[in-house]
Amino acid sequence: MNKIVMLIGLCAAFCYTGCKGKKEEKEEAAKYAVTSPLKVDTSFTKDYVAQIKSVRNIEIRAQEKGFLENIYVDEGQFVRAGQLLFRIMPKIYEAELLKAQAEAKQAEIELDNTKVLADKNVVSKNELAMAKAKLDEANAEVGLAKLHLSFTEIKAPFDGTIDRLPLKQGSLVDESQLLTTLSDNSQMFAYYNVSEPEYLEYKAQQKSKGATTVGLVMANNQLFASKGIVETIESEFDNETGNIAFRAKFPNPQALLKHGETGKVQMIIPLHDALVIPQKATYEIQDKIYVFVIDKNGVAKSRNISIAGEMPDLYVVSGGLSEDDHILLEGVQSVKDDSKIQPVFTDPHQVIFNLRLKAE
Repeated sequence: MNKIVMLIGLCAAFCYTGCKGKKEEKEEAAKYAVTSPLKVDTSFTKDYVAQIKSVRNIEIRAQEKGFLENIYVDEGQFVRAGQLLFRIMPKIYEAELLKAQAEAKQAEIELDNTKVLADKNVVSKNELAMAKAKLDEANAEVGLAKLHLSFTEIKAPFDGTIDRLPLKQGSLVDESQLLTTLSDNSQMFAYYNVSEPEYLEYKAQQKSKGATTVGLVMANNQLFASKGIVETIESEFDNETGNIAFRAKFPNPQALLKHGETGKVQMIIPLHDALVIPQKATYEIQDKIYVFVIDKNGVAKSRNISIAGEMPDLYVVSGGLSEDDHILLEGVQSVKDDSKIQPVFTDPHQVIFNLRLKAE
């Protein structure tokens, strides 16, 4: 009986070992498509976080002290250049003008009298000159009084949109106190930062292509209807970030864009000898991109890579891979780190060609 039990146990052990061996052999024999990064001259569209500013945005401040007598506009209203916005109570300044005008008239009469006496040699030429100087001073006071009176009416210096009105009618206004801001939103500036290598590539391409057009993605992820043009670049790089600021101008005929908005400028970045790989050959863990690199023994090793840009179905790789590496193309979700596979190599040109056909 014991021999029978022992025999059954041995048979079971052999069956288990045989099944396990067949399973391991099956796993080792699993075939997966692999490919290599492809080195090409290409370009991709890169997004840059942008601050959107009006071409003109100014603070409207009081130039005289007094009570805010009238407010002729409302918040968000479009106004024309020269349109009256505010009036500060002008009574004091009107009185000062009348006083200055009276003094100027008195000085004019004194000058006329002095001229008569000077013609008769009753007074000296110096007294006549003093009378003329007194009239000039009085006329200057009149001009100054008129200027102060004009400051009680605040007008729009250009066409634009009124912002918030912090003061209400009847408020006491101090000199230089903020009344509102005015924005000219007919065109908008988008400021964004570009890295040094991208800046150098841009300048090299600019010589042959001229002005660069860019797109703008708004905060709702919708593409703004009008294209912009890169107008200027700041003179210095930021030592901390290694970036330099670009400025693009966008037409804004529908006044959709407002001063202070944020968005993303889309600019085409040319690349020379760039490494590209299919996006489907990658996977993501905690905002990091990984691929499986297959060694000469067919063992898959996960590797973190750096992405410089993104194109339809492709990534532009800036670090972590070389042109000679073999990467897993299919089965990324099935294969685990240190798994052994049977790689089936697919030419990277053919892989990318098939991706383009699929996209079309």
